[in-house]
Amino acid sequence: MKAFMDQDFLLETETARKLYHDYAAKMPVLDYHCHISPKEIAEDRKFENITQVWLGGDHYKWRQMRSNGVEEKYITGDASDREKFQKWAETLEKAIGNPLYHWSHLELQRYFGYYGALNGETAEEVWNLCNAKLQEDGMSARNLIRQSNVTLICTTDDPVDTLEWHDQIAVDESFEVQVLPTWRPEKAMSLSRQDYLEYMDKLSEVSGVKVESFATLMDALRVRLDNFAKRGCRISDHSLEYVMYVPASDEEIEAIFAKRLAGKAISHEEEFQFKTAMMVALGKEYHKKDMAMQIHFGVKRDNNGMIFRNLGPDAGIDCIDNYAPSAQMADYLNALAVTDELPKTILYSLNPTDNAAIGTIIGCFQDSSAVGKIQQGSAWWFNDHKKGMIDQMTSLASLGLLGNFIGMLTDSRSFLSYTRHEYFRRIMCNLIGGWVENGEYPNDEKVLGRMVQDISYNNAVRYFGFHL
Repeated sequence: MKAFMDQDFLLETETARKLYHDYAAKMPVLDYHCHISPKEIAEDRKFENITQVWLGGDHYKWRQMRSNGVEEKYITGDASDREKFQKWAETLEKAIGNPLYHWSHLELQRYFGYYGALNGETAEEVWNLCNAKLQEDGMSARNLIRQSNVTLICTTDDPVDTLEWHDQIAVDESFEVQVLPTWRPEKAMSLSRQDYLEYMDKLSEVSGVKVESFATLMDALRVRLDNFAKRGCRISDHSLEYVMYVPASDEEIEAIFAKRLAGKAISHEEEFQFKTAMMVALGKEYHKKDMAMQIHFGVKRDNNGMIFRNLGPDAGIDCIDNYAPSAQMADYLNALAVTDELPKTILYSLNPTDNAAIGTIIGCFQDSSAVGKIQQGSAWWFNDHKKGMIDQMTSLASLGLLGNFIGMLTDSRSFLSYTRHEYFRRIMCNLIGGWVENGEYPNDEKVLGRMVQDISYNNAVRYFGFHL
């Protein structure tokens, strides 16, 4: 029997162990997609206790606590932090096979030096150990980033954001890690939002362009995109129901937008036409600026109305949506490729059954302008567990070039989540090592070592064009 999560955790062969320990483990972390607060980095936040770090905003954990019958007061309510931690510990001991079990214990090992198992009985010991450790200067937000060997972070930001915290970090010579904004114009695309007109007023104000037509909306967004680019932004991010392609004429798009500005309801078809027009227009802008475009799709959000009313979005009540017509995704990419305006694009689906469709589509649009120009993104959200990562990488390897994969991202709001990169690297090295030991690939250490280092870090640096 193997020891619990020891140094060879998830590494089943000698080749896997060598690739991980000698190559992957030594690579820095490039966190090219996350939801960390730039304000907390700028202010170098310190946390009072482990509950603030672990349970504040972590809807992954909230879902499992609800599944364990925990009362909401101990999840997002007014219970004490110690009580909330106890309920999480009692939940975690039941989470065998769940990535949260591995992530939580990797964080306890790497940041707190605790190699035992967290459960209801050990909760008091772990609570005291972690809280004492969190009082040390080395556990502030910036020092946690440094400990994790992170070289660059891309936050997620709205076009109307001031980016003041990024400016503050950029001129602070005491912090060596780059923190760059990522352009996420989701609110500008969401015509059905109740506060859409208020958002248009805000966009008009910050851009200096009065939004009164689709043409002026795009002008306002270009002004803000230029502002992001001046601050080092290299990536955009879009959240879509699916990658739709429902084209309409310029006149039809202007009519749809005018209808919404007048306060009238629009149909689903009209909203998809509007989003298609925006995605095409923005894709061309990204191509001009050599920015990468991330598209996340396949999620149905905010399903539990009662929880949504009480807590709002990102409360742990989202699920996989199994409607994603691959033909429309291909048609959207082609609408940009046919005029040679397709930017570097990363496709993430929440539905793992889309892996093969994505793998075949990306192969249609590769070219010499970038290595691995169109990427399948890493296993995302409900799929960033052992099986999900193996399935995603196996599908990508089967249909494309795994050696050009840009690897893992954190996609988290927590400063302790960098261990997800370790988790990914161990799984990746074990997968590749297994193929080698099965005689499916030569045991060429030089080539293999370079490959796992590239997937761990180097490919992403090259792909996005970061200067590190």
